[in-house]
Amino acid sequence: MKKLLSLAMAATLAFSVAACGSSDNTANNDSAAPEASTEDTTGDSSAAEDSSAAEDGSTAAAEGGVLKIGGIGPITGGAAVYGVAVMNAANMAVDEINAAGGINGMQVEFQFEDDEHDAEKSINAYNTLKDWGMQMLMGTVTSTPCTAVVNESAKDNMFHLTPSGSAVESIAQPNAFRVCFSDPNQGVASAQYIGENDIATKVAVIYDSSDVYSSGIYEKFAAEAANQGIEIVAQGAFTADNKTDFSQQLQAAKDAGAELVFLPIYYTEASIILKQAAGMNFEPIFFGCDGLDGLLAVENFDTSLAEGVMLLTPFAADAEDELTQKFVSAYKEAYGEIPNQFAADAYDAIYIIKAAAEQAGITADMSASDMCEAMKAAMTQVTVDGLTGEGITWDAEGEPSKSPKAVKITDGVYTAM
Repeated sequence: MKKLLSLAMAATLAFSVAACGSSDNTANNDSAAPEASTEDTTGDSSAAEDSSAAEDGSTAAAEGGVLKIGGIGPITGGAAVYGVAVMNAANMAVDEINAAGGINGMQVEFQFEDDEHDAEKSINAYNTLKDWGMQMLMGTVTSTPCTAVVNESAKDNMFHLTPSGSAVESIAQPNAFRVCFSDPNQGVASAQYIGENDIATKVAVIYDSSDVYSSGIYEKFAAEAANQGIEIVAQGAFTADNKTDFSQQLQAAKDAGAELVFLPIYYTEASIILKQAAGMNFEPIFFGCDGLDGLLAVENFDTSLAEGVMLLTPFAADAEDELTQKFVSAYKEAYGEIPNQFAADAYDAIYIIKAAAEQAGITADMSASDMCEAMKAAMTQVTVDGLTGEGITWDAEGEPSKSPKAVKITDGVYTAM
């Protein structure tokens, strides 16, 4: 089903990609997809079809070669919701691209390695992918592992595009770019969104002081809050060693009269906070960033407690544009669930690689280092209309430029605001 779905999507789902100053490099997936048979055959005819398919694949590889893209992220452990979504969406995009003719005639091979949201394991995964023959990296998914891996990829001059590693340090090398907003940008944008939309003026913050993602967002949020007429009436920190009891932080927020509690944290801790807040009859607005995406999938969590939660995110699954609707429909059919923002980031990431590789004229016989040099230049020249933003561009530091969006959990689903 997944293969048939990808073939069908390839005929209809397209990213509008333009190289600045050159219309010849526009990515186009509107060509008709190859027909796929659903008939179940056996015996000699099946063997003949398999042989024909193998020959077709060999011919394609011989004509344009193969581009090996690696991926890294947590597909087990506490952050698996993120990594699985990234892996699934990236595979879907690769299938579509290959069905539509590949990248510069190259077929894409994609291999994803589990890092369990652990920096050391992420480096091990990177080395495994290097042994496999990786030529470009799409990863890692979470910030701390990404920060560790980017130092290794820089030594190899390997092109590195993270879909969701948001810490400033995650792309602090000249070979690295990102799809998502950086932590500082999320903090500033959150304060601006709350202030400009008059959501609240008295705000409490609960954040993880031991995590670069959480503390980085908080610092920039606090700095921008004053510019937005927001008073931070309470701030409660916790650490990785103490993240199961938030009663003190919540009581302080309640006593201070907080109208909104800002949660620049991950979904697991957020689910505990929402449960404990309900237990003490504290019902402020809760507002978070992309780390809260996955909240509705927490095991044994009463999702009614998340009703009304807001989060800043570049993707809303219920958006009415054609690109989003087709992506969500295809993802649900392939994987049986609604895609989250991390899936959208990854899907965009693969098509961003395609756009830059076509702009750069990447060929399979280039070394990984030569590919990286060409991709670095191309990334500052392309403009991509994707799921997570229209007209996305990148500066030389690897940061994207796009407009933030926000969603609200309503009736158990993420709804665009």
